[in-house]
Amino acid sequence: MQLNLNKKPILRYPYTAFTEKTDYLQIDVIEYTAIKATNRTKIIKDVEVTGDDGNSTKEDLSTASLSAGAGGIRQNSNKTSKATILLPIPSSISDSNSVSYQSSNLNSIAGAAVGGVMDIMKSPRGAKDFGDGVNRLLGTGLSTIDALKKSIGGAEGLTDFATRYLASKAVNVAGINITPAQILARSEGKILNPNMELLFNGPGLRTFRFQFKLTPRGPKEANEVKDIIRTFKYHMAPKVDISKPFLKTPNIFELRYRKGALAHPFLHRFKQCFLSSVNVNYTGEGNYTTYENGTPVSMIMDLTFEELEPIYNTDYKGYTGDGTPGPDSAVGGVGY
Repeated sequence: MQLNLNKKPILRYPYTAFTEKTDYLQIDVIEYTAIKATNRTKIIKDVEVTGDDGNSTKEDLSTASLSAGAGGIRQNSNKTSKATILLPIPSSISDSNSVSYQSSNLNSIAGAAVGGVMDIMKSPRGAKDFGDGVNRLLGTGLSTIDALKKSIGGAEGLTDFATRYLASKAVNVAGINITPAQILARSEGKILNPNMELLFNGPGLRTFRFQFKLTPRGPKEANEVKDIIRTFKYHMAPKVDISKPFLKTPNIFELRYRKGALAHPFLHRFKQCFLSSVNVNYTGEGNYTTYENGTPVSMIMDLTFEELEPIYNTDYKGYTGDGTPGPDSAVGGVGY
């Protein structure tokens, strides 16, 4: 029987009943919703709006933001799914949370100069007129000049630095590329302390890869395996409307580890994911062998899911009905 993708299928492999003690992976297919449709911010309250009938009512105006807030937008939902697929827990499961850091250098001269400029720009006069602030730095910004002198070794050090700077600029005119730091290293065998520090650069997105070996044990399970593969391929594909020049975003997938009808008490949680690749090896045993109806005897299916949103600390608290973080115990197991 051909799978009807317009109706919600509930598919499972192996084709056996799941009990309250069965551990399995549940994958639901959900319609993709853009951030603009889910992330609206109220900007004005109690505005009088006059309708076509001449009557006025008070309404809250809101604006749609294309930038999501931190956490809560891409949590697994309880929306009606387009398809549900139940698969056994893979033989190898893991999660990897990561954030990005980047090294940053700021030597004492640059640090003193930046600090001085920021102090001037933050002053009332500097805020009104940046040009006047620069004049103050060059003319009467004595505290900044003193800081520069101190950071580079007094007046003599400041003179040496100016000499190296001007020398590097002079030879650069002739096409010789050399910096004041290189002149210092060559002439005196030392460099300015870069004051290197590792700084937070941003969160990372998680990727999950699963491998399932599918060995149908009869015609009914063979059809179920075929429908599972077809359902994954169909819902990961971009949506096209032949009457319009645009492609719509594919559906998204909500993954859950389950124990019976409940969430798994230990394993990690997922946020909403895209299915970025489906790879099926139809010769799972290394040679081509099929049943009488053409179904391969053994197949290996590889799935790669990518989460839509990073993990934030508030995700471990769960969310209440109004979208605010809940208590620490709201998310069970190891969390995300």
